[in-house]
Amino acid sequence: MEQCACVERELDKVLQKFLTYGQHCEQSLEELLHYVGQLRAELASAALQGTPLSATLSLVMSQCCRKIKDTVQKLASDHKDIHSSVSRVGKAIDRVSMWLAPGLGWEYPEAGMYKDSKESQQECPHHQALSLLLCQNFDSEICGVVSDAVWDARDQQQQILQMAIVEHLYQQGMLSVAEELCQESTLNVDLDFKQPFLELNRILEALHEQDLGPALEWAVSHRQRLLELNSSLEFKLHRLHFIRLLAGGPEKQLEALSYARHFQPFARLHQREIQVMMGSLVYLRLGLEKSPYCHLLDNSHWAEICETFTRDACSLLGLSVESPLSVSFASGCVALPVLMNIKAVIEQRQCTGVWSHKDELPIEIELGMKCWYHSVFACPILRQQTSDSNPPIKLICGHVISRDALNKLINGGKLKCPYCPMEQNPADGKRIIF
Repeated sequence: MEQCACVERELDKVLQKFLTYGQHCEQSLEELLHYVGQLRAELASAALQGTPLSATLSLVMSQCCRKIKDTVQKLASDHKDIHSSVSRVGKAIDRVSMWLAPGLGWEYPEAGMYKDSKESQQECPHHQALSLLLCQNFDSEICGVVSDAVWDARDQQQQILQMAIVEHLYQQGMLSVAEELCQESTLNVDLDFKQPFLELNRILEALHEQDLGPALEWAVSHRQRLLELNSSLEFKLHRLHFIRLLAGGPEKQLEALSYARHFQPFARLHQREIQVMMGSLVYLRLGLEKSPYCHLLDNSHWAEICETFTRDACSLLGLSVESPLSVSFASGCVALPVLMNIKAVIEQRQCTGVWSHKDELPIEIELGMKCWYHSVFACPILRQQTSDSNPPIKLICGHVISRDALNKLINGGKLKCPYCPMEQNPADGKRIIF
């Protein structure tokens, strides 16, 4: 039975996660205990010598605390994920139970017995089980939560959707899939549109293979614009290359010292980090992995540099870090349950005129800070959000209201501020752009 096979698959996933989590948890805690033990020995040695706590040792202590916190949070997150997997197994078992319910005491209806009667269908145990199963596994029609006017100019809407999908595929590095979609949908995409995505994916692929060359070349060629963004991308790339040289052992010491000249332009902003890297040279012959600077060899630096490059490169090229399609999908997942509830209330109370605008929702839906991309100003007089046709206006006294509110407050060619007694000329108000 397919349902039983589904339970078996979910159970195998849970058992595999338990095994992986146990091994990862044991390894992480052992590494953490070893790291803390080394730090404790360093502190004890400094205390016996009576020397004050050095800046380097203070930095290592703060990094140790941060590592402990990150490890505990990661283990807690993985443990929470296991709970979700166990819950899915329970749901799969419930579905099997409903299908097996007739064999556990419920009888199948005779042919034609419940053919025409809804009341009889409701009394049929198997029909109840099947209905419950369908309700749990199939969502109701969701196309009705928006007005039909949204789908006006269907060809244009389809082209916009196809373009969003293509952009998402380019941004995810799925270039061949994007090209295939363009051919099948006869969508014309300019080379200028593709080029930034091609370049970004080429550099990211190199970074995933721990090749810093393309990223360093790109960062140097865009140095001035990156500085205008207060980006530390170039420094982090040079630091990672320096750390790779340190990992090569004493044979790479001279090459590492020579490469350290690249840090000179960044000395003012990254003095502490440069000092830590130069201090690690002392332990190079003893082995950096057994020194207080072993955190420099952490593989997490590669994941961090990929995130930093993606964020800064997208900002420089005017691209969003997340594709518009993924943002729209995530926002829709949050908003859809609320919209379906609103639709049900509107139909129940028969007030269909409440939701008539295709570019405006009947209520405000909180999507979280992650989806805030620009400042929003609501007029304190009319309690309405400003727009291009009704922008915010700053009065001479410094108070800000919307243009519609300003027009309504004009009396005899004069305007009196609603918040202070200052009287002024309406033409003196200036539009504000946030």
